[in-house]
Amino acid sequence: MIIFKGTENITEDFRGSFVTIGNFDGVHRSHQFICRKLSSEAKKAKARSLVITFDPHPKMILHPDIRPFYLITTLEEKLERLAACGIDGVLIIPFSLDYSRTTAEEFVRVFLGQKLAIRKIIIGHDYTFGRGKQGNSDYLIATGQEMGFAVEVVDAVKSGEDIISSTLIRKTIIKGDLQRAAVLLGRFYNIAGVVVSGKGRGAGLGFPTANIEPEKELLPPAGIYAVFVNVDGRRYQAALNIGEKPTFDDYTFTIEVYLLDFSGDLRGKRINTEFVEKLRDIVKFDSPETLKEQIAADVEKTRSILIKNIEKQY
Repeated sequence: MIIFKGTENITEDFRGSFVTIGNFDGVHRSHQFICRKLSSEAKKAKARSLVITFDPHPKMILHPDIRPFYLITTLEEKLERLAACGIDGVLIIPFSLDYSRTTAEEFVRVFLGQKLAIRKIIIGHDYTFGRGKQGNSDYLIATGQEMGFAVEVVDAVKSGEDIISSTLIRKTIIKGDLQRAAVLLGRFYNIAGVVVSGKGRGAGLGFPTANIEPEKELLPPAGIYAVFVNVDGRRYQAALNIGEKPTFDDYTFTIEVYLLDFSGDLRGKRINTEFVEKLRDIVKFDSPETLKEQIAADVEKTRSILIKNIEKQY
């Protein structure tokens, strides 16, 4: 997959592409449906498939006062997920206040029509674009008829009664319903980060943990979780703690993970955790010994949960 940064850098061989546009945060099941459809149709037409997206997310520029607004995927993760859908190229448009003033007419007629000479555009049912959200499916269809490109509007993808969206997934993760989030995403929610030095309390209890410096801010609520950890090309079962350590009167917020059946030093390594299920809330125990007994029980519960999820496909 070829990555272009900025409209001025896209190459001539992507003229006549099949295109989709969006933020694609999370690259969830609805995004995957659109992108796989785009890839398949482009191949049949012997054309290139191109995803046009924005970085940073427009909401971070247009509404910086509205917090929290946390991304489901980093840009690197988003690109990996788009590549997995079979896309030929991704155009990343740097989003700024200046760019936000681009009208729908400028974007469609000048860029999509004249510069890219697109053959077809596929968009989600509710997608809008351009200054003041002037652009929508009706505008694209009318302009496409005039300029000679096809427009297809994809219906909402649902899970049960819910329309799958990045907003719904963020709310689900923040609420701590990781199983539901996995269904909506089409995979387990993940957090990657570099392992940093901790205080060594886990090792003292017989359960050495790796402290993670997370690469993104969207975290499940405090608690103990059953997770998979990917490091050095291997996938381990693990129990993870997000939050404080009240048994030790330590109220600093950390993310610590204990890898089952692993020995070695992970400090400095980048690891990727996949959240499967919440085990329990964080509790203050009467003594470190009581905590140790609970951790042993958590580890056994983690094994029983993860063994059922090793091959799980959503």
